Amino acid sequence: MDALRLTVDRLCADYPVVDAHQLLTEGRAWLTRLADLLDMGVSLTQHREILSLAGMLALLVGCLEQDTGATTGAESTRRSALALGTESDDPNVIGWAHEMTCWFSLTRGDYRSVLTAAEIGIEAAGDRSVSVQLYAQQAKAWARIGDRRRVEVALDRGRELLEILPPPTDPSNHFVVDPSKYDFYAMDVLRRVGEDRRADALADEVLAGSTDWSGRLVSPMRAAEALVTKGVVAARDGDLESAVGFGQRALEGTRRSVPSLVMVGQELGTVLLEQYPGDPDAQEYVNDLRSLAQEQ
Repeated sequence: MDALRLTVDRLCADYPVVDAHQLLTEGRAWLTRLADLLDMGVSLTQHREILSLAGMLALLVGCLEQDTGATTGAESTRRSALALGTESDDPNVIGWAHEMTCWFSLTRGDYRSVLTAAEIGIEAAGDRSVSVQLYAQQAKAWARIGDRRRVEVALDRGRELLEILPPPTDPSNHFVVDPSKYDFYAMDVLRRVGEDRRADALADEVLAGSTDWSGRLVSPMRAAEALVTKGVVAARDGDLESAVGFGQRALEGTRRSVPSLVMVGQELGTVLLEQYPGDPDAQEYVNDLRSLAQEQ
């Protein structure tokens, strides 16, 4: 059981940096092994823990399916994770399953579903790390709906909860929220509500935290969205060259979440087309973004 826990933790920590298809294959293989274990003579306590670990792995597999554009499969896997979390009575797995609904709904533009799923998830998870991210998802939805007051309320609630939680033992685990990850979410919200200076400052912090001491990129997906944020700010400031440069850099990464990157990338594309109609560089970025969207 100790080895299984370590393996699941390692796979969840590999999420930001390992090739999505490679990690997806490994995650599915371990899910099969866990299912086989349930047919063996294990104790009731071990049975429950195996179900919980399988739930975490299903969450990871669902995230990877979403990243690679397999949205139908991702939703099916998310439901399996929710069922496993319910059967094992694991509020953390249940909470993250609802957080995934928030994420999926956000990329579809279904903001009311984001708010509903966030409320259900917070009620199920209580004062756990996942609830911090659920508050952040609420803020993202309210920002896109255009309710500035509720944006601030959701961000404040998430930050207040984050401050009373103990520091995570492994911040690299995808299913853990630490202050730097919360800043990443706040960056998105501030960009949406037009707080350009604050959003740009947070983007710089996200980029700085996306590399380790050796300069290796350890959070490529966060870095990509930070680059888009800087591109939006530059475009609004009239700096077309920088805006396009940031946007193109954001699309160059190999480890990316396609639906999320397309969602935020469209914001930059909209600003470029509105402020620089007919400009070939702006149009090239938009064309590249459309090509990426077709991968979904």
